[in-house]
Amino acid sequence: MRRRDALRAGLAVGTTALAGCTLGYAGEFGLDESFEGTFDWETAAHIGPEEPLSAFEWAIEPSSEEAHTGDRSLRVFTEGDHDDGTAWATHPVDVSGASRVRVSAWFWSESESFNTLRNAVMRLGATRPDTEEAFPPPETNTTGDADAPYGGLRESLHLQEGWREYAFEWSVPADLAEAFVAVGVSVVWESDSTHYIDDVRVERLD
Repeated sequence: MRRRDALRAGLAVGTTALAGCTLGYAGEFGLDESFEGTFDWETAAHIGPEEPLSAFEWAIEPSSEEAHTGDRSLRVFTEGDHDDGTAWATHPVDVSGASRVRVSAWFWSESESFNTLRNAVMRLGATRPDTEEAFPPPETNTTGDADAPYGGLRESLHLQEGWREYAFEWSVPADLAEAFVAVGVSVVWESDSTHYIDDVRVERLD
């Protein structure tokens, strides 16, 4: 799928590092997002220094083509020409009073593959991610890391056809009231690909 095809499908194709408005969190603890209502997430992308971001074709927008629950999910298109690039969406979250949280989301892959074609990326921290390096390195999940400065994961997609849950836990700093949750897709294999994300949740464990 190329840029013109994404445009024809009605997706928001990214050409800048950050797109969307500056967000403030709603003031209600946690998050339970199934993309059924107004889309108020900030979308972004980044690719390594070998290529300008303008060379990386990506698109993120709610879609009714697939859904884990309800009628819509978040569609993420990434091209694979450069064997690199990450696209994600970010939303502020109230985490005040929590000492440990669980972050989960469901990701859809078109098929199962023994090769790592794409990675799911997720993050929760005090700041918005601004580069692909802001997410954990490949095959990393912060659940068992008590000293992690932020929570997150980068794990293989295409482990099965259809929907699969990805999740991590994080110990929230005592003075942190507002955090930013981010979910997205990172390119590994040289091919274009579309994934869907649904049911993003931030839940208190303590």
